[in-house]
Amino acid sequence: MPAAYIARTIEPVLQAAAHEFPAVVLTGPRQSGKTTVLRRLFGATHTYVSLEALDTRALAAGDPRAFLGLHAPPVILDEVQQVPDLLPYVQELIDEHRDQPGQFILSGSQNILLLQQVSESLAGRAAILKLLPLSLREIAGEPERRLPWQRPAHPSTAGSDADPRTSGDLWARLLRGGYPGLIAAPSSDWLRWQQSYIETYLERDVRTVRQVGDLMTFQGFLRLLAARSGQILDMTGIATELGISLNTVKAWISVLQTSYQVVVLPPYHANLGKRLVKRPKVYFTDTGTLCYLVGLRDPLHAMQGPMAGPIMETAVVVEFMKAYLHSGDEPRLTFWRTSRGEEVDVLVEDQLRLFPLEVKAAATLRPEMGRGITRLSEAFAATAGDSGRPALQPGCVVYAGDRVLPLGGGVTGVPLDRL
Repeated sequence: MPAAYIARTIEPVLQAAAHEFPAVVLTGPRQSGKTTVLRRLFGATHTYVSLEALDTRALAAGDPRAFLGLHAPPVILDEVQQVPDLLPYVQELIDEHRDQPGQFILSGSQNILLLQQVSESLAGRAAILKLLPLSLREIAGEPERRLPWQRPAHPSTAGSDADPRTSGDLWARLLRGGYPGLIAAPSSDWLRWQQSYIETYLERDVRTVRQVGDLMTFQGFLRLLAARSGQILDMTGIATELGISLNTVKAWISVLQTSYQVVVLPPYHANLGKRLVKRPKVYFTDTGTLCYLVGLRDPLHAMQGPMAGPIMETAVVVEFMKAYLHSGDEPRLTFWRTSRGEEVDVLVEDQLRLFPLEVKAAATLRPEMGRGITRLSEAFAATAGDSGRPALQPGCVVYAGDRVLPLGGGVTGVPLDRL
């Protein structure tokens, strides 16, 4: 029996793009649901061709014109990064019928390689969209749910009643992660799935993007980086601990970014009269992959162990990433940290407004949890003459409970499930 389809936020964005642009490019990590979404939306109108098959790939690489003659538009070309030299010929066909939208729907699981070819061959001809694993709102069956500040009422006016969806299974969901194959088949073995995903990713994507000679060292690098998810990215420290060069660490992080396995969050650099940390933070894009790499196998251990905070913070960051990317927007996320240790975990810029968020793994709120937001507000007030920055908005503490509660000072506690 086929697994139930889970609706995605990006669906109307894809359909609108296909009615406006001659080509649509959908990228994202392997197994994030790209093929499923594209075939569901365009399967009745477009021929589907996967370039993963060796014989198909050989024809596309060896005789592009013959290949495109056999698979004339409208067509879905899946994993097109396998044959990047095909794209100039796609451009040629598009230019012959520039006024016809939706001719080519392209997908790929490697960002930089694909987008480099897009910039050279399909500039101005293609809409580029990104699909990450399932967001919490998509898992909850609410793909159209907006972010708190995009709704008619801000969370502070939403009342303090418990969410009808209890948060008792929150940590089980974070442990499992958001890949559609695991969510659509809840009885599947998540541990075996994650193991297979990592091994396949190592064998296929890493060696394709950049030659990695020592896979055991790279696996150690993955585990070490996972243990530092949510922390300041110290590439020198990682290189020293693993006994590899700094350039190797930089290259491997680039590989992970290329294939959407990690995101790097830059610090906020506005002049607030304080010395600010200038190095970025790193996060894995799936909490299930993160938990697997750090050796967590039980929700209780995840909730009570030292990784609880980083897991929760990772979940919040990637939820905002997904909310914006799946709506066709680029997220503008940063963090604020001073050299004295004052910190706000996540800053979200939206429509020239800056929303500060603290993240706590606890299920019980305390007023002092919003202290970092208060310090940031004071810093903004002390430098009020700077008109070039977005306006600071009331802050939120995102936590593992199930109630929206005021914490004082304009700070509101918001459950992760209510973002």
